[in-house]
Amino acid sequence: MSRTVLVVDDEPTISDAVAARLRGEGYQVVTAADGPTAVEACAQFDPDLVVLDLMLPGFDGLEVCRRIQVSRPVPVLMLTAKSDETDMLVGLGVGADDYLGKPFSMRELVARVHALIRRAERSATVESNSVRIGDLQIDHRERRVSNESGDIHLTRTEFDILAYLAARPRTAVSRETLLSQLWGWDDSASSRTVDSHVKALRRKLGGDLIRTVHGVGYAVESPR
Repeated sequence: MSRTVLVVDDEPTISDAVAARLRGEGYQVVTAADGPTAVEACAQFDPDLVVLDLMLPGFDGLEVCRRIQVSRPVPVLMLTAKSDETDMLVGLGVGADDYLGKPFSMRELVARVHALIRRAERSATVESNSVRIGDLQIDHRERRVSNESGDIHLTRTEFDILAYLAARPRTAVSRETLLSQLWGWDDSASSRTVDSHVKALRRKLGGDLIRTVHGVGYAVESPR
């Protein structure tokens, strides 16, 4: 089954090159060059993944990401020339699943697109079950997280990281394992992406639930 990718970039050279490469990989590709058109294209074509530049005319990629995630969570690979960690955290916080800085290799972009789509497909077929960690309820079927105060909004990737760690309470899981199991690729240089998602999780769930295991990675602390 052919998958559809929406490529959003206001630089024709980049947009055309990415679109051509992804078509060569067997994807159907739709392009947009500004924020409003990107949101309209997402509603019209219902893509399986969005490759989204941060700096766009109309409104930026952060606003595009916010708007397209409202109706249906869709995997987003955000592209940017910026390297500031604040920009990265904001992008991941509004629903981006991964972050790729310009200039980038087309081979790496394609690998990340493949991995994000595979992960989305696995998430769609997860068995119906739930896990409780203290007062936190994790519902795999509905992909919902709640506590005594109500629902806690998590992005797709934040949910996947939490669910993976919660299935192995008190077990140290390395960043490399998370990258391999959730993203589908082995690249220790990308561990910063994992760290950024965990920071966002701690802000939403409290700083005590996910413990840093120095020199290894992270573990969920389950109350005894």
